[in-house]
Amino acid sequence: MQRGEVWWVDFDERRPVLLLSDEEPSGFQAIQVVAPASTDITGVASEVAVGNVEGLPFEGVVRVALPRPDLVPCTWLMTLSRSDLLEPAGALPLAKLEEITDLLNLAGFSGAPNRLDTNDTRH
Repeated sequence: MQRGEVWWVDFDERRPVLLLSDEEPSGFQAIQVVAPASTDITGVASEVAVGNVEGLPFEGVVRVALPRPDLVPCTWLMTLSRSDLLEPAGALPLAKLEEITDLLNLAGFSGAPNRLDTNDTRH
């Protein structure tokens, strides 16, 4: 279980999450993969598409709310334990993971993981 992997979890139903960190004493930092927005979210949030192109068995997005005054953004960031992870769904290539990391940094998540080491073997 490592950063960049996508796992199935069971919240109120089976849903995919992207691991944003390797396992830490507090668990895994993760973000839920959701359906694309059905309305224009320009200026409110931004999405990075993930799915079949990356070898995943579904299509979805990682959506991150952008900072705005007087707005408490809804995000899908969470901390999960090893026991929350049901089974792997796949892994994102380094370039896609960096795109998501850049989006988290743009949104002001100071705890966003740093880029992966350039020796990472994912494509």
